[in-house]
Amino acid sequence: MSLSALDLNLLLVLDTVLAERSVAAAARRLHVTPSAVSNALARLRAALGDPLLVRRGRGIVPTPRAAELAPVLAGALRDLGAALHGGSFDPATTTRTFTLAVADAGQLTRVPRVAALLAAEMPRARLRVVGIDSLVSLGGLSGTEIDVVIGPGEEAAGIHVEPLFEERTVLVSRAGHPATGRTLSLDALGRLCHVAVEMAPGKGFRDLAAVAYARAGVAREVAMSVPSFTAAAAVVAATDLVASIPASVLGVLGPHLGLRAVAAPVPLHAVAMKLCWHERTHADPAMAAFRDLVRRAVTSAGTTTSAGGRSAGGRSAGTATRGRARNQRSPFRS
Repeated sequence: MSLSALDLNLLLVLDTVLAERSVAAAARRLHVTPSAVSNALARLRAALGDPLLVRRGRGIVPTPRAAELAPVLAGALRDLGAALHGGSFDPATTTRTFTLAVADAGQLTRVPRVAALLAAEMPRARLRVVGIDSLVSLGGLSGTEIDVVIGPGEEAAGIHVEPLFEERTVLVSRAGHPATGRTLSLDALGRLCHVAVEMAPGKGFRDLAAVAYARAGVAREVAMSVPSFTAAAAVVAATDLVASIPASVLGVLGPHLGLRAVAAPVPLHAVAMKLCWHERTHADPAMAAFRDLVRRAVTSAGTTTSAGGRSAGGRSAGTATRGRARNQRSPFRS
C-alpha cells in the first residue's frame, strides 16, 4: 500500500504496544483509552492485511510481520524525535561533514591547525575545504553547501560576522631581483611589473592591493593575474615580477622559493579576517561546535608572521561574543 494513504499515527500506536506488550499499558503511555488503541490496531490490521498482534495467555505477542516492523519503527521514530527536538551532538562520535570556505592563504597557514584540532576533538567528522571561487559558484553562505567562511566578509541580512585576526599584506620579489635591493621610490615602484591576484573576477571581491596603490597615488602596472596567492608567489620566484601577498604566505613559502619582502613607499595594508556563517546554521549544535573549533584553531598562534618569517606580535582582532546581522552588501551572499 502507499505510505501516503496510511495514517502514520497508527504506526506510533503499534510501536508503543510492541514496546509495552499490553494494550492497557500502551494506552496509559499514549494518554488515550484502551479502546482507542484497539481501534487504531484494527485499522492498521486492515491496512496491512496482517493480525500484527495475537493473544497468548494473558498477554499479546507480535506476528512475524509485526516483529519485522518493530526495529524499523523504533529506529525511525527515534530518529524523527531527535530531528524534531534538535537531537544531541557528541563531537567524539559525530560523522558530520563540515564545509569551510577560505582563500588559499588560509588554506596554507590556517587550515592545517583546523584539521589537527578536528582530528583531536571530532575524529569521525569530515572536513571539506573549498576556495573563494567555489564559495561563489555554490551560492555563498546563502546556499546550502557552505557552513563557515574565513575572509574579509561584511555584515549582511542573515549573515553573522565575528572578527578573528588581521592578515598583513607585503610586497615581495625574488631574492636576486635587480631593482629591489634598496628602499624603492614611488617612481621606481611604478616601473615594476606586478602579478595581481584575482580569486573570483567580477564577483564583488575587491583587489585590496590595487586599493592601497591607488590611495598612494601609484599606477600599478599589472603584467599578469593569477587566482591565488601561492600561484603569485611561485611566479614571482621565477621572474622579475613582484606581487602583494599575505605576510603569512611569505613566512611559509619565502624560505622555499627564495622570496624577500620589498621596502616600498606604499604602506603595508592589513585585512581584517572574519568568521562568517548564515542564520540557517546559527542554532545547530554541531555547527556551533565547529565554529568554536575553527575560532580556536585559527587564533591559537596568537601572532602573525612577519615579512621575514619571524613573529611580528600581531594581535587577533578579538572575538565577538555573538554574531550580528545587518542589511549590507556582502560577498558571501548569493
